[in-house]
Amino acid sequence: NLDLFSFHWIDTSKEGILSFNQQLEKIFSSVGVTEEKEVIFYDNVSGMLAARGVWLLEYLSHTHVSMLDGGMTKWKNEGRTWNTIPVNNKPTNFSGTPNPKILAGFQYVLDNLNKVTILDVRSKEEFSGDLVRAARGGHIPTAINIDYAENIAKDGTLKNDEHLSKLYQIPKETEIVTYCQGAYRAANTFVALKKLGFSNVKVYLGSWGEWGNKLELPVE
Repeated sequence: NLDLFSFHWIDTSKEGILSFNQQLEKIFSSVGVTEEKEVIFYDNVSGMLAARGVWLLEYLSHTHVSMLDGGMTKWKNEGRTWNTIPVNNKPTNFSGTPNPKILAGFQYVLDNLNKVTILDVRSKEEFSGDLVRAARGGHIPTAINIDYAENIAKDGTLKNDEHLSKLYQIPKETEIVTYCQGAYRAANTFVALKKLGFSNVKVYLGSWGEWGNKLELPVE
């Protein structure tokens, strides 16, 4: 078991990213991850936690990582076996290679506001500023709002490519930066876009938890 929801990071300064990389390696080492071992993340559905795990390991250049589509809900509904016996994996010394092509910090987003497509995957209320979860409400300038919940079908799986393509009518070569409140929902959209064949997608690690609290940054 790995509680990725407790690993929240809102400092994407150069020093903050270096510290993040170190902590991330320690977390994955603690549960026995190696470069060679295939890793499959799951949660209740094809949701934000499993997707965050996929994105984080891909960020460390792990090449054998995936998400169980539909999660435990689909697994149980199909009558597959499961248990509640704890698994104690032997700790390892996992050392990944950070891939800056799929992670963005606040400075990168600020420098590229008019050069990339920014997807705000929060709710409409968060995007509009009606629901405020930082020092300021609103959204990053130029951002487009597509709620990550639209990625998930009623059975808990990711929607098929036909439905996702209608949702994301963006040229495949476009550079996209996704964000939410803490880079959980944004990771789910990262996985959905990669499924569709988008190859230039970054997740803004600090997301609104950082941007909305940095008073010098612009908001709309």
